[in-house]
Amino acid sequence: MDAKPIVVEQTFNAPVTVVWQAITDKQQMQQWFFETITEFTPEVGFETEFNVPCEGKNYLHMWKVTEVVPQLRLVYQWRYGGYPGDSAVSWELSEEEGITKLTFTHTGHETIQGDDIFSRENGVAGWRYFIQESLKAFLQPKNS
Repeated sequence: MDAKPIVVEQTFNAPVTVVWQAITDKQQMQQWFFETITEFTPEVGFETEFNVPCEGKNYLHMWKVTEVVPQLRLVYQWRYGGYPGDSAVSWELSEEEGITKLTFTHTGHETIQGDDIFSRENGVAGWRYFIQESLKAFLQPKNS
């Protein structure tokens, strides 16, 4: 079991306010992240659950916001209903001259057990896709 966090970094040709909205606004998150997100509020203590279909199964995603520093840092607990394990994701933003750097970290990923879909390799590939492809493409049209 590899306890090393999953870290993905990406820069965006967009101000931090635009990137922050993309990672905290439900309607925007539905466009690049999970279309099944039912609610999201970047406030400590906020909790949400939603199903994500994958490979013929539904995975209940359970999030609880644990830290918010507007336009700088967002952290939430990430669990899956029916599977043991507890992890957390953090989104850290910094801006320099209109370019925003996102450092995403998923810790505790290795504690989630019970299905091959939770492998580290799948986690790395999934986060790279969401951040370096999907989020990047979502933000590009706004700044072309």
